[in-house]
Amino acid sequence: MIIDERLEFCDATTLTTGTGTSLQGDVIDIGSERNIGMGQPLYLVIQLTAAVTSGGSATVDFHLVSDAQAAIAVDGTETKHMSTGPVPKADLVLGKRFVMPIPMGKAYEQFVGVEITTAAAALTAGAMDAFLTYDPAGWTAYPDATN
Repeated sequence: MIIDERLEFCDATTLTTGTGTSLQGDVIDIGSERNIGMGQPLYLVIQLTAAVTSGGSATVDFHLVSDAQAAIAVDGTETKHMSTGPVPKADLVLGKRFVMPIPMGKAYEQFVGVEITTAAAALTAGAMDAFLTYDPAGWTAYPDATN
């Protein structure tokens, strides 16, 4: 998998947030072209570099969003392009990966970023990488079988 530094939102970004929606990491300025992917399939990859913990039964919903301003809004006025849906903290273990094709043919605003919406309880630990790529890894390494 090829990762371009300029297409990276998060690099081991800490996830310790209260409940609600928050912008994570950096934003990407796609300029005035706004044709994300330039006609080629592009993927959002989110992978956990540390397990998510919480004092309660938190859920986390990851979103790809865009906005006209670099400080992407978290109040619902930003444009949400895709979402994982609420994921319980028990499923957000080290190494968990979400690979989602970017919706093409949609109008993106100038700045693109990743938000999370945390519900039920605040997060006390966790970290994630998030980036765009043309070639997501589609395999998982497993240990050799022992007989």
